[in-house]
Amino acid sequence: MIRRLLQFRDDARAVAAVEFALILPLLLTLYLGTIEAATLYSVDHKVATVASTMADLVSREKGEISTANLDKYFEAAETIMRPYTTTGLVQVVSLLNIDADGVATVAWSAAHGAEEAREADSEYPLAADAKINLLARGASGWLVASEITYPHQSIFGMLLPSTINLAHTQYFLPRYNGEIELD
Repeated sequence: MIRRLLQFRDDARAVAAVEFALILPLLLTLYLGTIEAATLYSVDHKVATVASTMADLVSREKGEISTANLDKYFEAAETIMRPYTTTGLVQVVSLLNIDADGVATVAWSAAHGAEEAREADSEYPLAADAKINLLARGASGWLVASEITYPHQSIFGMLLPSTINLAHTQYFLPRYNGEIELD
């Protein structure tokens, strides 16, 4: 029996298999984590692009924008999210009036994928000392705000929380100085 144990101790044929079995969980975690992180980065970039696109499209309007055009913009912005699902994507676009003191109030607001938009004549949470606030006061006093939220679902659900709520807000000055009315 002692001779068999010594023979087993000196046998090095299975060392590679044991080392591989010890390293495999770490390698799988790194591989799956890289996939999760890359997907999360890609989705977050798309959400930021949707926010920027919506604010840019609305800021290009001269004088007024129809709700039909706004709905087309919302639908077009959803295509940016491809190949990811748009389930849970919430888009809110608002026109803000910035007074001389830097207080931002909502002139109008429209939402897509949400129950309600921001309430007209309500105060918008934008710091008076924010650079975009100062720019808007120096320009026409109007500002387009696009707020996008998206619940990203983890692919594997083992390394990251199952749902990560992504949110981006973009502000654009209207291209043509003055109010953009919503008809």
